[in-house]
Amino acid sequence: MISATEQKPLEEITQSLEKCKSVYLIGCGTCTTILHTGGKAEVLALKDKLEAAGKKIAGWMVIPTACDEITKYALESSEKEIQAADCLLVTSCAYGVQRVSQWADKPAIPAVNTLFIGKEDGDTYSEVCAQCGNCVLAWTGGICPITSCPKGLLEGPCGGTNKGKCEVDPTKDCAWTLIYKRLEQQGRLDLLEKEQPPRNYQAVVRPGRLITK
Repeated sequence: MISATEQKPLEEITQSLEKCKSVYLIGCGTCTTILHTGGKAEVLALKDKLEAAGKKIAGWMVIPTACDEITKYALESSEKEIQAADCLLVTSCAYGVQRVSQWADKPAIPAVNTLFIGKEDGDTYSEVCAQCGNCVLAWTGGICPITSCPKGLLEGPCGGTNKGKCEVDPTKDCAWTLIYKRLEQQGRLDLLEKEQPPRNYQAVVRPGRLITK
C-alpha cells in the first residue's frame, strides 16, 4: 500500500511561502521517495528553485517515514536549524505534514497533494479502498465499485458502458462488467438480482475515530 501523491505547482508553493523568508525542507523516505514526488532528489531540486526565488534555506532532511513517530526525534535532531526557519516545507503525504505540525512550533506547508491510498502494479498505482465504512465486497465479488467505477455506482453498470469499457475512461474496464464476470465465475450471479440499499455516506463520521477498549 502507498500514499499516492503529486507535486504541487511551484507557483502554489511559493504563494504558501510568501511570508516565509527562511525555509526548512523536509522530505519522506517512503511513499514520496518511491513516487519521485518528495524524496532526496526532489527536496534538493526544490531547494535550488526556492533559492533562485530569493528564499533562504535553513536546512533540509529526509525522514525515513514522515508519518511515523520517528518524525518527533528527527525534528529534535535538527532543532537549531529548524528554529532558524520561518516555516517548514514538507514533501510527504498529508499525514506526514500533520505529524510535522504536531511536533514543531513552525508552520508546516505541504509541497505535494495527497491523491489516494492505493496498490502498486508495476509503474501504475491504483486506488483500492475509499475507506467508506460500509464495505460491499461480499456481494461484488471482491471488486470495489466505489473505487473501481468513476461514478461509484452500487446498482450495476450505467448506460454508458461499451463492450466492457468505461465511458468515462474507455481505456479502463467497466467495474460492473468485471464484477459480473467474477460472480459468474463463482456461480453467484444471483447476488446481482438482490436490491441493495443506497450508499450510507454517514457510515464514517469525520473525523473518524475508533476506540478499541
